[in-house]
Amino acid sequence: MIRHLVHLRFTDTVSEGEKQALYDDLAALSGHIDGILDFQHRKNISVETPLVRGFNDMFWFDFRDISVRDAYLVDPTHQEIGGRIVAKLEGGADGVFVCDIEM
Repeated sequence: MIRHLVHLRFTDTVSEGEKQALYDDLAALSGHIDGILDFQHRKNISVETPLVRGFNDMFWFDFRDISVRDAYLVDPTHQEIGGRIVAKLEGGADGVFVCDIEM
């Protein structure tokens, strides 16, 4: 299994409702791409503020295997949602950090 972790630094102008709408769109990918096992999103509650560097939001997908992760990466629906997310991040693409781990 592959866990795809995505940490986000939204601009201050993005509301919780806007974030939730983006997360809802991401969650819908589970019914669109075969092999997505789970989707979750959370707030970063770390007290190590200097080390957090503004990455206060995160989500992750659990993929059955690398082939599912790779299909997700090139999926047009995912890319469209990702573009909308990046547009709401502080510094655009500099406002996202991605990490994939094998579980």
